[in-house]
Amino acid sequence: MAAEGECDGRLRAVVELAQAMAAARTPLESVEAAAEGARRALGGSFAAISVWERERGRLRVLVNAGERTEGEERFPEEESYPVHDFPEITEFLHERWVGGQPDAWVETSGGDSEARGRQRVAALLRRGRGSCVVAPIVLHGRAWGELYVARPTGAAAFDRTDADFATVLAAVAAAGIAQTERLEEVRRLAFTDPLTGLGNRRAVDSRLDEAIERHLSEGVVVSLVVCDLNGLKRVNDTLGHAVGDRLLERIGSVLSLCGAMLPGTLAARLGGDEFCLLTVGPSADDVVRVAGELCRRAAGLELGEGVACGVASTGDPIGAVGTARRLFRLADAAQYRAKAARATDPVVAGRDGGTHDPVIRLADHPPAHPTAERRRFRGRRP
Repeated sequence: MAAEGECDGRLRAVVELAQAMAAARTPLESVEAAAEGARRALGGSFAAISVWERERGRLRVLVNAGERTEGEERFPEEESYPVHDFPEITEFLHERWVGGQPDAWVETSGGDSEARGRQRVAALLRRGRGSCVVAPIVLHGRAWGELYVARPTGAAAFDRTDADFATVLAAVAAAGIAQTERLEEVRRLAFTDPLTGLGNRRAVDSRLDEAIERHLSEGVVVSLVVCDLNGLKRVNDTLGHAVGDRLLERIGSVLSLCGAMLPGTLAARLGGDEFCLLTVGPSADDVVRVAGELCRRAAGLELGEGVACGVASTGDPIGAVGTARRLFRLADAAQYRAKAARATDPVVAGRDGGTHDPVIRLADHPPAHPTAERRRFRGRRP
């Protein structure tokens, strides 16, 4: 009956670990849930999960869960171990883990560990731990990292049965990590422009909606810079679309560089030859300054003919901004005037007569016939 009860308890532990990982919202939360779940399942006082960074030849610790000793942080920024310092890691990484046949092993501080465990034993003694079980985490047939669970000195040491169970827990953790990574990749692709690597229109819509909510509740300044790449059609027609794509990539790099001058800025490609910067917090003057730098850098590119740039900021006299759509219309109207005037500097909504600014009139009272506009304004309906 005791064995049957233990089996039921371990089954529940596996289910709880899987459920906790499924409920995680980020990859790091998923890894933390795996470490904490494995610690409880194995009756450990401490658990850690590390990832194998092949390009650096090291295991980097992602999370330390449970009772930590001095120097151990829950989410360490830079705790790593060169694999060549741990012969057992090298053996498993390069021979057994890669082959898709992972199994766990036990180390104890009592001196009866195999020679390959000397570094582990030293670490156990240094941190007042009596034994540990180490299980490889394998994703897609390749070593991803390791699960490490320890018990304190004086507690019953891990045995072969525990090691077998740790192998099962590591496999469950691997499945959860793989699922989280897939979801994260789907999210990334859904909000990323594939050519430039910038955010896409969906990313802008999502961030701008949140920003306007903060503006309405907290009064935070929200600014939008919309720019149109001049001369792309000519480049495509004369030099080919491959060269045109390189120009788009170059403009994307310029946009990213300029966006980095303003903390927390989202740089995005709206589609075609249109790009934008979305800032939350920086002053309108700072945004206009960076928009000017964007214009200057774009004009200096070997290809293309610079950009037409429009700016709209709640920090300028543009009237009430209650929806993302209105800020988009204002920035778009400013960009349209910059394009029509062949302006080399950004046109800023509200800085030519306040609410009587032609840009504001164009945004708030567009021509009645939609074909009279250069295009329909973007944005969600209010």
